[in-house]
Amino acid sequence: MDNKVEMGGTKIGIITSGAPYNYVKEVFGDGVSVLKLGMINPLPEKLIRDFASKVDKLYVVEELDGIIENHCKSIGVSVVGKELFGYLGEFSQKTVAEKFGLKAKETVCADSEIPARPPVMCAGCPHRGMYYVLAKNKIRVLGDIGCYTLGAQPPLSALDSTLCMGASVSGLHGFNKALGGDSQKNTVCVIGDSTFMHSGMTGLANIAYNGSNSTVIILDNSITGMTGHQQNPTTGYNIKGDPAAKIDLEALCHVLGIKSVRVVDPYDLSECETAIKEELAKDEPSVIISRRPCALLKYVKPKKALSVNTDKCRGCKKCMGLGCPAISFKNKKAVIDATLCVGCGVCKQLCAFGAMESEEDNK
Repeated sequence: MDNKVEMGGTKIGIITSGAPYNYVKEVFGDGVSVLKLGMINPLPEKLIRDFASKVDKLYVVEELDGIIENHCKSIGVSVVGKELFGYLGEFSQKTVAEKFGLKAKETVCADSEIPARPPVMCAGCPHRGMYYVLAKNKIRVLGDIGCYTLGAQPPLSALDSTLCMGASVSGLHGFNKALGGDSQKNTVCVIGDSTFMHSGMTGLANIAYNGSNSTVIILDNSITGMTGHQQNPTTGYNIKGDPAAKIDLEALCHVLGIKSVRVVDPYDLSECETAIKEELAKDEPSVIISRRPCALLKYVKPKKALSVNTDKCRGCKKCMGLGCPAISFKNKKAVIDATLCVGCGVCKQLCAFGAMESEEDNK
């Protein structure tokens, strides 16, 4: 093969894992011996020693920190790793080839530019309505880690910061303590129900204990959405799906010292806007629980898709401000994709001309 490594007859081996394995195979094919590790914690000592005994020189190809390399060296196996590849950046077929002194294969590019397709919240996502209201009222929002972090994307652009899991609540407390009154009346944080149980409770206790006038919005979609719909302590089921103790979010917030706790439906824009304005106006800590189950949960049955009455649509594009993937614009009119729309009705509340119609409207 063209890219077979020639090192004076030296038989080399490569230990790798994950995506770099694909790069190694594309560069070398069967020209070198490769040990692919499917799991790197715990790392296999005997397997690595046996592999090393069959080659003359051993390389480790791994991105970022030298986890595999350090393990090999710690058990007395000599390898070449980061002194060749470095610690920074992602690898590619070209990277691997060049580091081994080989000519990289030619690449092929598309003739036309491929349109950008950034990730977005799903059609019918319960967080979209709350984010729309926050953005509309120009509220400063400290975000957190979850699928709802996508609220930072245009056109909603609702999040001003995201640091790490649980930091939205603690950050809000510090933000308001540092900036005082103006911040307290125009700043909130958002955190998912699962993330709140994981890392948000202590921050809320700190808000209550130290008395900052902070409004925390818990985006309760009844599941751990970002990582694949795992249960959490507020759902009533354990990680195996068996019935388990269910923590009452409202009661928990009260116990942590928050007197003002209210629940809203994020599909109701008017209710959300009223709650936000009223809670921000209070001179005490408060919690708004935005509660609506994830639209992708199996037990959540979608309603009939909405449709656009083109005679009523004025092409104002206000509905496009929701960033819903079910809504597009064609021939100067809004269009709803019936295969994506779950009938949440949020867009219908925005249309001043009544162009968004449900099945009931047409009866």
